[in-house]
Amino acid sequence: MPRTIPEPPFELSALIPEFADLARETTLLYPRSGNPGVEQSSMGGPLLWPADEPWPYCDQPGHWTCGPGSSAWEKVTPETVPMVPVIQLFARDVPGLSFPPGKDVVQLVWCALLHEQDPAGVVLPRMYWRNEAETVAAGLLGDAPAPDEGEYDEDLIPRPCTVCPTPAVEYPQRDLPEGLLQALLPRLEELEERYGFWYSEVACALQNKVGGYPAWTQSPDWPHCSQGHRMEHLFSITGEVAYGRWLPLDEHRPGTAQPIWDAPADPEIFDAIGPELEIGDAGGLYVFLCRRCPDLPYAHRSDCH
Repeated sequence: MPRTIPEPPFELSALIPEFADLARETTLLYPRSGNPGVEQSSMGGPLLWPADEPWPYCDQPGHWTCGPGSSAWEKVTPETVPMVPVIQLFARDVPGLSFPPGKDVVQLVWCALLHEQDPAGVVLPRMYWRNEAETVAAGLLGDAPAPDEGEYDEDLIPRPCTVCPTPAVEYPQRDLPEGLLQALLPRLEELEERYGFWYSEVACALQNKVGGYPAWTQSPDWPHCSQGHRMEHLFSITGEVAYGRWLPLDEHRPGTAQPIWDAPADPEIFDAIGPELEIGDAGGLYVFLCRRCPDLPYAHRSDCH
């Protein structure tokens, strides 16, 4: 079921009409630690995987890992590494996501090691579109292979989480054109002085989501497909914020004195929030898709705080 989120302290496009055409619909995933099954939408959960389809492995050279609590990279040389589940979404749960004809499941896996040769980011994802009924009828894979110790960076393995896809409307943060930002700056500063929040704190969903704007922590880096088409944002995969405008109402700290849109999480559920990923230094991975090309090519980017 979708979550109930606080109303914003101000309606951005009503107060600054220039934002009206920049609004985008997104679906917030709200991953929470749990035990999802193969026929559920999830992050880090088991996948609805055909028994007759080999599990994906990464055989790229130049694998690196970064030990717990360390900033030093260490090179590791496994021959092949089984990829790990990251996202599985069913069309019934995300009506705002357009699936290819005949498909109603999308899956994302990645290699949980760093790749020095990857110019687009630290991990190498792969994406799959499936038909749920056909996959189930053909038989499902049992336990998927998992990487052995030394074949993964624990910060890059999402813990199994249920999700509660929730539609929302957001506005650009990093993707706000520089010229427009400068033109609007006096009014944005006036809003901040009046309400106590910079506009992006209440209007930009910087968390795990589908569609909308990428949750960049650095400058935007939109990819183009081989035909030159600018690709659309499909997924943002990040750590999960446990306070603020987008925290569901039922997860707020009981009796908090803060305004409802700035409340911290209830300590009782704090540890369950998010997939426990650390991409770079509090950064994210962003997956893009080109729907103008018939083979639906995809690409990824990543950044760090």
